[in-house]
Amino acid sequence: MDLNQCARPVTAYKRNFDTFGAVPDVVAEEVPVALVYNGISHVVMMALPSDLEEFAVGFSLSEGIIQDRSEIYGMDVVPACRGVRVELEVSSESFMKLKERRRSLAGRTGCGVCGLEQINDVIRPVKPLPRTATFDLQHLDRALSAMKACQLVGDVTGCTHAACLLDDHGGTIGCMEDGGRHVALDKLLGARGMRAPTAPEWNSRVVLISSRASYEMVQKAASCGVEVLLAVSAATGFAVETAEKAGLTLAAFCRPGRATVLTHPERLTNAGLPAQRGVVIDSVAERTFRRPAEESVS
Repeated sequence: MDLNQCARPVTAYKRNFDTFGAVPDVVAEEVPVALVYNGISHVVMMALPSDLEEFAVGFSLSEGIIQDRSEIYGMDVVPACRGVRVELEVSSESFMKLKERRRSLAGRTGCGVCGLEQINDVIRPVKPLPRTATFDLQHLDRALSAMKACQLVGDVTGCTHAACLLDDHGGTIGCMEDGGRHVALDKLLGARGMRAPTAPEWNSRVVLISSRASYEMVQKAASCGVEVLLAVSAATGFAVETAEKAGLTLAAFCRPGRATVLTHPERLTNAGLPAQRGVVIDSVAERTFRRPAEESVS
């Protein structure tokens, strides 16, 4: 990621107790990104102007437009007048599925399903996931620290979300940033789809996100074979329902030393032991519905 491309210096005016004056500051960039399939513009999303090929591949995978990276025959990132076009050439079968869905929307950084024409376009079925992944929550603190270290734009702007692919010991295999939580996840899923064929470590099925776990985050993750989704903030009811049906392990409020496991705790251990009540609450039915005031739900 090119920090100079994704962050812009500005002059801000700040009040600090009894003083008020001009100070240098930094804000994140965002640009309209049009995804164009076989010459037809399908969607426009706001995104950081980096890792756009990964974003295009990840969006295509997580939205069910393609099933595999090999269905994309060619891809070009083309600067446009006020944004960027990512032009993809996809298989005839993939393009026909895309035309049938008739989706055309102007996306926003906070919404992964804005503009869909039909309710059924939002609620897409997800195939049940296998049970091949495990994660020991004793490595969660390391994963959280590693994710923070990867957020270069977020560190200077305070503006971005991150999505990280984790190894068995909580290290980051890959990490992507964006102002939109779902765009950051798409970028990560795209990088995974592009690199896994030649780099086996990218086949990991454990993902940590810096945001809340809303429905579209769970659906995108499950659609790409992610089996464990760890969220720093809260989960929504629809996300929990979707994760339960898909067989995805969902944990929310992942903070140093604790997490709330909402679905399928069987993939998680805590220092080698099955996830238990305490640092980890092992089912939504046992959760105490109180949340500390400082907990974020972004």
